[in-house]
Amino acid sequence: MTVGFETHDHKACIDDMTAVAEAYCTRNKLKFTPTRRRVLEILLEEHKAIGAYDILDHLVREGRGSQPPIAYRALDFLVKHGFVHKIERLNAYIACAHPHENHSPAFMICRVCDSVAEACSVPSKGILGQAARDVGFRIERTVVEAEGVCPKCADVAGVA
Repeated sequence: MTVGFETHDHKACIDDMTAVAEAYCTRNKLKFTPTRRRVLEILLEEHKAIGAYDILDHLVREGRGSQPPIAYRALDFLVKHGFVHKIERLNAYIACAHPHENHSPAFMICRVCDSVAEACSVPSKGILGQAARDVGFRIERTVVEAEGVCPKCADVAGVA
């Protein structure tokens, strides 16, 4: 399932994902601090990849601290535990659309509006998987980032 370009119930999305994170942290005896929760909420509210300093700006406006380590520590925790992905091409972060599912994310990044959709990929079954098998390599982790034009921008620009 691809998540990112379609219209959906935004509040339910935020509520569901924070509930998943909270339950996971409780089950694993981890601290889901107010800052960690807020960083996840910011990413869910934006529904696009945003940089650590943009997240820090949100936190500063809300009186939650002004030092970069505050944002980076929260992001590191959220990435480590599968709630957030880092989009290397944008040097930014996005909330995971499939937290705690065993998946290899494939990101489609709109070059016009920077919106991002996340899909699950299975690199071990495709061309990359075959290339790895051919040389005896075992893939442990992949991240696919594809750049193009999202449906909304394609409609506006008349791009086919």
